[in-house]
Amino acid sequence: MAHTYTSALFHCIFSTKDRRKSIPPDAQDRLWAYIGGIARANHIIALAVGGVEDHVHLLLSLPATMAVATAMRIVKSGSSRFLHEACRLTAFEWQEGYGDFSIGQAQIDATVEYILHQREHHRTRDFQDEFRAILERHQIGFDPRDVWL
Repeated sequence: MAHTYTSALFHCIFSTKDRRKSIPPDAQDRLWAYIGGIARANHIIALAVGGVEDHVHLLLSLPATMAVATAMRIVKSGSSRFLHEACRLTAFEWQEGYGDFSIGQAQIDATVEYILHQREHHRTRDFQDEFRAILERHQIGFDPRDVWL
């Protein structure tokens, strides 16, 4: 076969440092769009980008040659730079680490809807409860002391 064909879909989640509400609502849409641009510039397909003041969700389709860790480093560093320079949030930081959860083609629509409706979703559930539920749904064992450093 002359080409490589892959379907590598990842629901990625990362939070602000100490889960501070440090992404102002008036910067969010610009940040989500900028993250989409970072993805495109790096041959990543961002199917959805969204979040709230203290965290971000992405649904990414990665090229065969890119590890999730590489994609996260590119997205987090580029978006942090954008928030510092364009939005003048000089004290902004992302939390170390991230969650990434593989999904199948059948889960794309539901995952996109979930990501695009984060504001509504977080009226009734905080980030810690949400992330804990996602870890449990994916049967990932965790120590809460490690997750909430």
